[in-house]
Amino acid sequence: MVKRIRYFIFLKDVFVIAVGAFGGPSAHLAMLLKRMVKKRAYLTEEELIELNALCQILPGPTSTQTITAIGFKIGGPLLAYLTLAVWVFPAFVIMTVIGVTMSHFDDINASMTFTRFLHPIAVGFVAYAAYIISSKIVKTYEAGSIMIISAIVSFMLKSPWVFPFLLAGGGALTALKFKEHPLERDKKLKIDWSNFILWAAVFVVISLVGNITGLLPIRLLENFYRNGSMIFGGGQVLIPLLYTEFVEFKDYLSSQEFLTGYAAVQAVPGPVFSFTAYIGALSMREYGILGEVLGSFLASLGIFLPGTFFIFFVIRFWDQLKKYRIVRASLEGINAASSGMVIAAAFLLFQPLKPDFINMSMIISTFLLLMFTKVPPPFIILGGLAAGFLFA
Repeated sequence: MVKRIRYFIFLKDVFVIAVGAFGGPSAHLAMLLKRMVKKRAYLTEEELIELNALCQILPGPTSTQTITAIGFKIGGPLLAYLTLAVWVFPAFVIMTVIGVTMSHFDDINASMTFTRFLHPIAVGFVAYAAYIISSKIVKTYEAGSIMIISAIVSFMLKSPWVFPFLLAGGGALTALKFKEHPLERDKKLKIDWSNFILWAAVFVVISLVGNITGLLPIRLLENFYRNGSMIFGGGQVLIPLLYTEFVEFKDYLSSQEFLTGYAAVQAVPGPVFSFTAYIGALSMREYGILGEVLGSFLASLGIFLPGTFFIFFVIRFWDQLKKYRIVRASLEGINAASSGMVIAAAFLLFQPLKPDFINMSMIISTFLLLMFTKVPPPFIILGGLAAGFLFA
């Protein structure tokens, strides 16, 4: 009974974060730090940062994998899958509704002007995450150097494809200090391959069924499952791939429809990958409303499942792997590189903004509220939306 109550509270926390999670993975990390670590103590700051860095190495949506992995650590596979469902559900519903009712909107972009302050608020969230992470991670000159280099390279190249290389490079540098870590006996690495095999089996089955039957729903599932298996870094990489495949190559929706949906997803809480629900709905418009809802569901299922299988595969032996000195030593560099990426994300998010008084006030106010008060992040988001309505 006690476990059930704890799991229910955890899922409620996940839902609260999901409905207020604007700004992408780095801003989501700030919300996880605030609620999962500081308020509930489900895990330590170091464990969260370590998990987040691990998820950046794997294909799939980083923030989704991170919050799902937390659910796995607390309650195993069942709670993890429930965590995934609760986390994705709000954004999935909103983007499905927008996709299904697309023909009734003359200009969605115009109707979203009340969200104008969400961007500077998101910058404040990311700046807070960058400060908290760097203050906890950077304890040596080596870690500080790696963090600075990672931030500069991430900012200059502006490509999430570089993330795995930065993390691996940072880890390799501090791995050289493995002799500073004590030896641990009974290091038995037992790898459970079930989730990796499950990922591969699903890939093969839906590919074969889609090619043999030619059914659009199955082909959609395969398309998004394939994309979800090869994406590193999050929605910013996913967008150009989806545009090329579904607009230019397959012509399932127009360029204007795609851009309208992308504008809408910026104002939707939760993972940017929920944009796939919108594309799935429009891709199945010939089948009526039920077909559009089915397309939305299959697109979301396809994009989120691969990353979930990957993190479930790795998380099972991650604690065993960390017992090796060279792995423990590498974590310092991996986490330092990860913190540099968050710093770069803050500057990259700030670039499109006008550095006027209102935007700067929103950024600083958000940072100070997170730093010195116990105001829940969703209330900060709601305050920004209320201000947007007043200005609109």
